[in-house]
Formats: sequence, structure tokens, C-alpha cells
Amino acid sequence: MRNSAERRLRRRVVAGLTATAAVIASALPGAATADPEPLITRMNSIVPAPVSVQPDPAGDFEITRRTKILAPSGGTDVGRYLAGVLGPSTGFPLPVSRSGTGGGNIALVLGASTRVGESGYELSVRRQGVTLRANTAAGLFAGVQTLRQLLPPAVESRVRVPGPWIVPGGQITDYPRFGHRGAMLDVSRHFFGVEEVKRYIDQIALYKINVLHLHLADDQGWRIEIKSWPRLATVGGSTEVGGGPGGYYTQQQYRDLVAYAASRHITIVPEIDMPGHTNAALASYAELNCDGVAPPLYTGTDVGFSSLCIRSEITYRFLDDVLRELAALTPGPYLHIGTDEAHATTEPDYLHFINRVLPIVARHGKKVTGWHEFVKAGPPTSALPQYWGTTNSHPEVAAAVARGNKVLLSPANKAYLDMKYNRDTPLGLSWAGFIEVDTAYGWDPGNYLQGVPETAVAGVEAPLWSETLEISDHIEFMAFPRLPAYAELGWSPWSTHDWASFRERLAAQGPRWTVMGIDFFRSTQIPWPA
Repeated sequence: MRNSAERRLRRRVVAGLTATAAVIASALPGAATADPEPLITRMNSIVPAPVSVQPDPAGDFEITRRTKILAPSGGTDVGRYLAGVLGPSTGFPLPVSRSGTGGGNIALVLGASTRVGESGYELSVRRQGVTLRANTAAGLFAGVQTLRQLLPPAVESRVRVPGPWIVPGGQITDYPRFGHRGAMLDVSRHFFGVEEVKRYIDQIALYKINVLHLHLADDQGWRIEIKSWPRLATVGGSTEVGGGPGGYYTQQQYRDLVAYAASRHITIVPEIDMPGHTNAALASYAELNCDGVAPPLYTGTDVGFSSLCIRSEITYRFLDDVLRELAALTPGPYLHIGTDEAHATTEPDYLHFINRVLPIVARHGKKVTGWHEFVKAGPPTSALPQYWGTTNSHPEVAAAVARGNKVLLSPANKAYLDMKYNRDTPLGLSWAGFIEVDTAYGWDPGNYLQGVPETAVAGVEAPLWSETLEISDHIEFMAFPRLPAYAELGWSPWSTHDWASFRERLAAQGPRWTVMGIDFFRSTQIPWPA
């Protein structure tokens, strides 16, 4: 319920409007056009790279004041979202309706080839108009993100700027390689308010990320209201790394985040780490400790020192309440139970604990996901281990795959967004190594972990731990430009994977981020426009 960070964000956004307008004006030749780069460049600069792109310079389409957005009943929300993106910068009304006559419109159509599946789309741009076809609203939403990138960066402005607003002609067919394309945000080490999380949701949506994993509980803070155990939030959520004020989400605020993410076709996966990383809970309720004594709140960054009382029945009553309330608030299929770095829990106790918790999650209608350590307990094949190791070999994970489990890949030395870019990076950590953009991009999830074929890979997720991050600027600096690399690894077919192409396409995103006010790291590996 902390509001100071949200007030900071609102002030920052308001103050940034003038600066954004100035950036746009300076980027436009003669300050008279929003379309300085060749259209053919934009058609071939999409991130993530589409399955198929066929440019047609004769088919360029101009969005004008007369343009309408036509959307069926199942796509109306996507149509309104598109109008909300395009309206402020163009100044055009862009009414959304279910039908229309004549040309010059953007038509969203439910019904596409089976090839694109449930998440893909087919985009056709001709002089007469734009047609976006998909089999689901999620597919339409993905296509809208591509359409945004086909327009000049100035379209992202929240104030009106000069056009013209020309979409390059051509045909795009596109669908994802993996079903899970995730980002994780740690709101426990440092708390981020509702508006800050929504800002990140909007940013990751641009690159077709469809899962946001929220790390809601750790040693330093408990961030979700649990009505049956209220001190978790009021005590456990009262601080953070460095001793700041912390904060937590009320259940209504969490529902709001879930709904906001769903409007961007992003599923929230909540994580309550256990049996370790639990000091905030232990400090909130003495009875959760084996000795009946609550430890002090913790504001440091060490790991592996805390553990729930494994052989106490109150532990499982507590977890049943927490997981029951969290499951009721979460429409997605998974609850994340952490299970990593349980160094204060003996091996027999760890196995006992996992085998007690798995049925609790199932009883509340959810599937289990967790950091990969829990596979040693032999979970059901519906469970999804998240691999965060730093090697390309893990026998226990390979054994789980052999039993039928799929794996979510987040190798720390490849995919952790909190790792520094280089030794001079002012934020982040380096225990898993430095991760520059080429390292983030330069691995194949379908052929990375021994004994885990592509068919057993659920997808890719990029975790962002927040020991050193305090504000939205910090999130953005560590996520961009690397997050689009992970998005491409998760979405694009491996046949399109090419570093030389990617660095050029990524460079084209820079002006867009500038307009959006995203504070990105200017990696020297990327040829950013002057």
C-alpha cells in the first residue's frame, strides 16, 4: 500500500511529456514529419522477428483522420487498445466499430489459418487498408504489437505530433515458438507500487511477453495481503532491502494488477517462496518458528538462512490458508512455490515439505511451478520446474523431463536481467557473470540443457531481482535492451536467429524507447541511431 513510489512515477511521467515532445521534434526532419526512416526498414526491423515477412512498397497505407478500427465482438477490447495507442500521437478519433464500409480502415478479424494457432496472426497492409487476422483475441493483440512497430517511433508519444502516419505495405505471417514467454519482477527485495508494475506490463507487452511472474514473498518483505494472516502484510511488508518503508498490495490491488495484465493478454504467476526465503513470514508470526520466537525483520541481501518449521502442523495450516487465498485471486493455472536455496532445511525435511505442499496446491485447483530444486521430490508431470542454474547440464532436471515434466528456462548466466552488463554497470549483481546483449541473445532454448529437447521446453523467462533496484528507471535500465532478446528467443523460429540482424533491429527500437520515456542502457554492441 506504499504510495510514494507511485507519486514519483506520476510526477516523472508528467514531467517527461515536455521532454518527449522535444525529443520527437528534434528527431523529425524540419520538425514536419513523423516518418524519417525508410518504410522498408521498418518492415524488416520487427522484434521479435516474425516467421515470414513479404514487403510490398506499392501497398503502403496511410492512417488518416477518417480511419476507423473495425473489430468483431471478440476483438473489441483489442480494437480499443489500438485506438488508445494511436490516438494521442495522431490526434485522430479512430472510432472502433463492428462494421464499416469503404476503404482506409484497420480491420481486426477473428478467423485465420490454422497454421498460426491460438497466439499467432496474419497481417496484410495494402493501400486500401490494413487487415489483421487471428484465431483469438490474444493473436490479434500480438499482431497489434507488430503494427505499432511498423509505424514511426513518434506514434508512441502521449501528446499529438505531426504525421504522416504511414504503414509499410506487405504481408506478415507470425506465430510463437514457445507458449511461455515470461518476465519475472521481484517486488520483495524492493517494493514496486501498482502503477510501477503496470508500467512494466505495458513495456513487456510490446514484445509479445505473455507471462508476468511476481515474486511476492522473500526474507525482506511479504507483499500480498492475506486476510487470514494479516500480519504478513502489515508486519512482513513493512520494510525492504536497506530499511526502506516497503509496502504491499491489498487483495483488491492485486486483482487490479491481474485484470490489467489480462487486458494485455499477460497471465500473472504469483510466487510465495518456501520453505526458505521466509524471514518476513517468520518475523510476522512467532508460531511459525520452531522455537516460537519471531526473528527480527531483515533488510540485508544474504540468502539461505531462513526456513519454515517443517515438522510443525501449523506450517501446513498456514500454507493452506495462503495458497487458498492466492489461488482464489489468481485466474492463471499456476502457483509458484519457490523452493530454491533452502540451505537451512535438511534434505529429508526438504523432501517431506515438498511432498506436503504439492497436494495443497492441487487441492486449490492450481498446478505447481517452482525453481528447479523441487524436482528431486519427484513431482507430478503437471509441475513446471524453472531452471535457473549456470550450467547446461542438470541430471535431476533431465530425469524429470524423462518422466514427462516440461521445463521453463531461466539460466542465471544467460537470462537474469539483474546481472550487470559489464563491470562498470552502476546497478545489478555479477555472481552469475556479466550479461551483455550478445550473451542474452546468444543461446538456443531448444538446444541448451542436456536431456531437455525442444519439445520439453515450456518457454523462456527473464527474471529481474531487485536487491539493487528501487524505482522504475532502474527496472528499465536493467531490462532494456536485453528483454527484447529474450522475447525473440521465446517467440521467433530458430531459423530467424541472427546476431547481425538482431542488433540492427534492436537499434531501431531505441528511438521508440526514447519517445516512451524508457531509460535503457546504451550498449556499445548496438548501433543506436545518432
